Amino acid sequence: MNCIELILIGLGLAMDAFAVAVCKGTGCNKIIFINCFKIGLCFGLFQAIMPFVGYWLGNEIKGIVLAIDHYIVFCLLVIIGSNMIYDSLVNKEENYDSYFNLVSLLGPALATSIDAFSVGITFALYKVNIFKAIIIIGVITFILSFLGVILGSSLSKRWDRKAKVFGGVVLIILGIKLLLEHLL
Repeated sequence: MNCIELILIGLGLAMDAFAVAVCKGTGCNKIIFINCFKIGLCFGLFQAIMPFVGYWLGNEIKGIVLAIDHYIVFCLLVIIGSNMIYDSLVNKEENYDSYFNLVSLLGPALATSIDAFSVGITFALYKVNIFKAIIIIGVITFILSFLGVILGSSLSKRWDRKAKVFGGVVLIILGIKLLLEHLL
């Protein structure tokens, strides 16, 4: 697999993380670059680690993981999206930094990187240079997630809570879409 193919795979894998980063950014009324960095780093690391884990495990558990990964992603995205909608409708005063603490980032980072695990299994089958692949995937995800928070924050300035509700709805729809793709 050449560099251009790995970049395209990295872009494809980063789209979910980008969408979640935009949604997280809608919870901010101002851009704080440390938060952009935190989400970029967390999502980028997960997107880099999961293909490595998938590569390492190879075909050992391929059937098991591929059989349930869509249910895991669906549940995580629906829970996160529902929580965003609930928070936007119920909470008057919010601590926007809580959207970017480690605990609140682990669920979305895991949910958006499960497909990267499956790609790692594929990399093992094709004998891809895994270190080159995970660096490319991690850097692309970092950059897009960083920019996603900025985009989401700028949307939030214009539409405030409506943007957060929209972000939650997008996550729920993304979860349903991914589930339906696997079931159909």
